[in-house]
Amino acid sequence: MRVGLGGALLLALVAGCSGSDSGRSEQPERGTAARGDVRQPPVDARFDYQLGGAYPPPAKVRAVSRDRAAEPAAGRYNICYVNAFQAQPGKKAARWWQREHPGLLLRDEEGRTVVDKDWREPLLDISTAKKRAALAEIVGKWIDGCATAGYDAVEPDNLDSYERSDGLLTPDDAAAFARLLARRAHDQGLAVAQKNTTDLLDRRERIGFDFAVTEECAHYKECPDFASAYDGKVFDIEYVAKDFDAACRTWGKKLSITLRDRDVRPAGEDGHVYRHC
Repeated sequence: MRVGLGGALLLALVAGCSGSDSGRSEQPERGTAARGDVRQPPVDARFDYQLGGAYPPPAKVRAVSRDRAAEPAAGRYNICYVNAFQAQPGKKAARWWQREHPGLLLRDEEGRTVVDKDWREPLLDISTAKKRAALAEIVGKWIDGCATAGYDAVEPDNLDSYERSDGLLTPDDAAAFARLLARRAHDQGLAVAQKNTTDLLDRRERIGFDFAVTEECAHYKECPDFASAYDGKVFDIEYVAKDFDAACRTWGKKLSITLRDRDVRPAGEDGHVYRHC
């Protein structure tokens, strides 16, 4: 589902003005943007989750999330997906980390890489302040690339990677690393989304999150928590029709609820699903 590192790494290193077709205002210089200066997302707006490939959003869609390797959608509020706490799936990404930053991959006591088995993604080692700082420079360049491309916000994924770390990482590690990423994003004039994880809702202000992107908050009965924490600034994606229908009945007037296929296929591909309350 997620796009590999190849082209995105080059994009992240490009310097210059923001994309002209996104509707986003001119970027401030690094270090000058306070949190209050970022453009906040629209509340209860139609949303499309396009991680599986970019395509023209439906006419009434006002906010779109795309992988950092993709261009933002013209005239919409654009959220840039960054896999910040884990490596991308596939051998190419794993080889890049092994070659360039082997000491920043999380390893068990026997030196084996700890992997998210569901997505086959190696976890990044955020267990110490030194490693978090080093990773924040790497991921920070990707965030800079989102700003340069003309995005309005960033969505750092796998905040909950500590749950898959076999006890090697803690919620404190995740919060500390997320704080570094939020600061980098705000310096670039980008809003920052909390991605899932109700465990860290009580730390959202200290971390610097501005809104939330959630997956299956209805299925996991987390919508009330996110709705209360973010005053409706929540984009939720459901993958099962009955969960989507239930979410629309209860939260359709408060949150932005979208139904997508689990592979988030582009429009026109077999299996593509898109509905909004």
